[in-house]
Amino acid sequence: MTTIFRTLGLALLMALLPGWAAAEDGYELWLRYRPLGGAAQAQLQAGARSLVLATPATPTVDAAVAELRRGVAGLAGRAPALSPRAVPGALVLATRAQAPAGLDVPWDELGDEGYALRRQTLQGADVTVIAANTDRGLLYGAFAWLRAAQTGADMRRLDQRAAPKVGLRLLNHWDNLDRHVERGYAGASLWDWWKLPDILDPRYVDYARANASLGINGTVLNNVNAKADSLTAPYLAKAAALAGVFRPYGIKVYLSARFSAPVELGGLKTADPLDPAVRAWWRAKADEIYRAIPDFGGFLVKANSEGQPGPQDYGRNHADGANMLAEALQPHGGVVLWRAFVYSPDATDRAAQAYAEFQPLDGRFAPNVIVQVKNGAIDFQPREPFHPLFGAMPKTPLALELQITKEYLGFSTHLVYLGSLFEEVLKADTGHGGTVARVVDGRLNQHPLTAIAGVANIGTDRNWSGSQFDQANWYAFGRLAWDPDASAAQVARDWVAQTFTRRAAARDAIVELMLASREAVVDYMTPLGLHHLMDTGHHYGPGPWVNNLERADWNPTYFHKAGRDGIGFDRTATGSNAVAQYAPAIARQWADPRTTPPELLLWFHHLPWGHAMPSGRTLWAELIWRYGRGVATVDDMGRRWAALKADIDPQRHAEVTTYLAVQAREARWWRDACIAYFQSVSGLPLPAGVAPPAQDLAAYKALRFGFAPGR
Repeated sequence: MTTIFRTLGLALLMALLPGWAAAEDGYELWLRYRPLGGAAQAQLQAGARSLVLATPATPTVDAAVAELRRGVAGLAGRAPALSPRAVPGALVLATRAQAPAGLDVPWDELGDEGYALRRQTLQGADVTVIAANTDRGLLYGAFAWLRAAQTGADMRRLDQRAAPKVGLRLLNHWDNLDRHVERGYAGASLWDWWKLPDILDPRYVDYARANASLGINGTVLNNVNAKADSLTAPYLAKAAALAGVFRPYGIKVYLSARFSAPVELGGLKTADPLDPAVRAWWRAKADEIYRAIPDFGGFLVKANSEGQPGPQDYGRNHADGANMLAEALQPHGGVVLWRAFVYSPDATDRAAQAYAEFQPLDGRFAPNVIVQVKNGAIDFQPREPFHPLFGAMPKTPLALELQITKEYLGFSTHLVYLGSLFEEVLKADTGHGGTVARVVDGRLNQHPLTAIAGVANIGTDRNWSGSQFDQANWYAFGRLAWDPDASAAQVARDWVAQTFTRRAAARDAIVELMLASREAVVDYMTPLGLHHLMDTGHHYGPGPWVNNLERADWNPTYFHKAGRDGIGFDRTATGSNAVAQYAPAIARQWADPRTTPPELLLWFHHLPWGHAMPSGRTLWAELIWRYGRGVATVDDMGRRWAALKADIDPQRHAEVTTYLAVQAREARWWRDACIAYFQSVSGLPLPAGVAPPAQDLAAYKALRFGFAPGR
């Protein structure tokens, strides 16, 4: 870790030397708006000579206009002036209520947030139109038009329309009131609670701009491991101040609610959700919140998990707890997002508990409750099968919870493009008549209330995300939340063009690097369906040997069960039978090691080390080979990045180079430590030609990381 900081400190000093004054640090994210140059710049100048507003003025329209003027000034060299009428080369912003004559737009298809972009003749003038039903749609359309210009679209023939497929597209901030961010690797919390509500950091506006550019329309301000203080009047005033900054950008604020708040704040003796006094307390609290924040989005709740209070403390179930809060929010239009991340020390298989607790409650949740389900049944691992609840609760809206911050994926230090992981989950066939995406967007079971959430990777670091490439995961989440059917590869191309370079060959080379990165980390951390091998507490680095924690399911040995007889967790009928929680066709496929995809093999099966793999290798040899492939891929990523030096500004190229070098070293650490451990329990020799670990197992076990970030 010290190597990172020493090298980055040198890079910072170099940035201050003469000739480096224009160095970039990543603060502008994908909204850099650098001159297009050549024909593209001339084309944009001709197509955005002026701005015409055919829409009522609102703060959101003002935000759209400001962004367009800012973007065009950067991309084309001059900002368009406001004009009262459409003239050749005008950029016309129009809503349905004041649409100019001759503007033919499929308004009904756009809904409340969609937009249409079109180059057309309007009232005799060749213009570009950004059209929407609402000012929020215009804002999203303005960002989409700028993205089209940045990514090389032919602006003379522009004809696009888009509407979000998911209604609530939320960031979940695991930010604490002391500004520490749980599982955050990009500095302190953006929210300076001490200075709020009086002092508003300018970064709040840039945060809102970045989210609006992706269509993110909600933010949960505080950690799901919530403090009741966040619901007190002083903190509601602080949240209201943030809501005021975010509102013009179409972003609502939400709060994580502590279930025991009636006891801790209200002086009640119970938080029993069926107690009339408790219900009355929450109704009064909801009224208070909406007086402070009229467009408050609602509550996110973590209950009866990892020590958090919940309805089970009073003999009630999750629906009882969620419905109590839903009742309080319903008159105001608020929603409850009730997390399905639960596990207890007496569970036979931690992967099976959420399904066991929630699936029997299908149809018993109030209409304004969404059950928020992680992508997999364990905990944001490098690879997991999709969560069995998707498709199994047809009467209940389910939100997909993804992790943008990389708690189990090398923090911000390792380059891992998560768009590939998000796409893999969304495209997974649930076996219940549709993909996870069709469950999440409501189309499979005709749910009008839909949501997708991402655990944010944002902090006070100048580059927002801790490293340059971690910005891509925030970006990918937003784009796939808007359209769960989008291609992760295309999203990566857009991000690279906006963030680094528009030169096609360089852009494509970076995209190839990104698309290889997720499989690489799976290989060097958790190949073949292994999971939760990370060291205890901080989750940084390997710890497959850990077996002394107070709860069995906190130990990596619980999950891999490696011994002389083999390796893997048996989730078939001869083990926990968690595979039976999936639809019958999928359960049959995954119950047989011959038809289980190799990538999930050890998730569902405990197999002997000599088990024959499709590659022709034994399981032991395949495991070693995949660890080696992960290391080789990271080495190749470093070589690919080095070859791009001429296309990237010096400061960011040097920073990424440093991070990739650290990742390469730590990928070897993962490979060597895991091979050393699994060899010690299997008693098997290494396959011919395989290099042994650099150190003995005792050396790897002795490593300690007491002050790792994010704990």
